[in-house]
Amino acid sequence: MSDCIFCKISSGVVPTDFIYEDDTVVCFKDLYPKASTHLLIVPKKHIDSIMHLEERDENIAGHMIKVAKDVAKKKELKGYKLQINVGKDGGQEIFHIHLHLMSKFS
Repeated sequence: MSDCIFCKISSGVVPTDFIYEDDTVVCFKDLYPKASTHLLIVPKKHIDSIMHLEERDENIAGHMIKVAKDVAKKKELKGYKLQINVGKDGGQEIFHIHLHLMSKFS
């Protein structure tokens, strides 16, 4: 989607320092962190929300969680929280599926 900020970031149109990148997802710092460590894992494929996730996209959702685990391990986080907001009523502000990785540790 041409007006989606996460599409622009994941495609490199908006320069961002990636903590992690592969063919499926990117990981970068949240612009408005709510914890000492607050990262976003964002798929390169545009999917509005979990509500729009199709069966063929299950591997993307699973991969996002695996990347979160791997990044947390690399950062030696002692504990962390994973959060996905779904829909406007669920607190979703950017309508491109993304996973928050948050920790009070940095």
